[in-house]
Amino acid sequence: MSQINLFIELTRLKKPIGYMLLFWPCAWGLTLVYNFNESLNIYFLYLILFFLGSVLMRSAGCIVNDILDKEYDKKVSRTKNRPLASGKISWIIALLYSGILCFLALLVLLNFNLLTIILALGSMPLAFTYPLMKRYTYWPQLFLGITFNYGLILGWTSISEEISFIALIFYFGAIFWTLGYDTIYGYQDIKDDEIIGLKSTSIKFKGNSKKFLSICYLILTLCLIFGGYLMEFSWIYFLFLTIPILHLFVYQIKRFESESPGTCLKLFKSNNLFGLILLITIIIGKIF
Repeated sequence: MSQINLFIELTRLKKPIGYMLLFWPCAWGLTLVYNFNESLNIYFLYLILFFLGSVLMRSAGCIVNDILDKEYDKKVSRTKNRPLASGKISWIIALLYSGILCFLALLVLLNFNLLTIILALGSMPLAFTYPLMKRYTYWPQLFLGITFNYGLILGWTSISEEISFIALIFYFGAIFWTLGYDTIYGYQDIKDDEIIGLKSTSIKFKGNSKKFLSICYLILTLCLIFGGYLMEFSWIYFLFLTIPILHLFVYQIKRFESESPGTCLKLFKSNNLFGLILLITIIIGKIF
């Protein structure tokens, strides 16, 4: 039981926000391209597969992240008790767990078409080098956005078997969504990160955080509007789009307090609700 608890702690399975933020872009891409006049069996099957893949790859990514950041995690109050940082588990065992999770994710991936498989495999270097970025650049959140929202492209190609300009518009906007919410998340550790020399957009835009977040969410909003226009969605889509937009600007930015780690974590987690609301909005756009 102790090993199971360590595995759960290592993979953050008790913290679903991580894999849900990976899953939502997959669901958006799939929903945008799917023909709802046909049987929904494939749609729900692919949703389940993308969910399983998100859980497996997020779990594997957490392990690799902890292996690479073990020495840094020891110096940060929020992460010093993680299994690897505290020495409760060896990096060899952790790496073995990660390999098993990646193999299971591959079994899930093989259920899709060839283009989706190739694109997904091509994203692996991005997924596993992200933890290194905060040592060399103030833009690790940008790399996370590119990686975490890649599923939107995969969701699209899983049905259409081609990459569309429309999919790229939504993907571009989603990158700025992640750039915003992970900047908020970064303010939890900003004091420790500055001491040990790590970089982030939270540090780079300290003092101008709300302005930066507003720019990120404005770009996302414009992409959602332009993408909906290209998809020829009805006015109902644009009406319902006001709900996730209000969540971004009124709830997240207005309530944001860089000096309050608890508030930052709460706002960060609220993006799970944003993902669901936007999925419902896209479904409404497709149906009506």
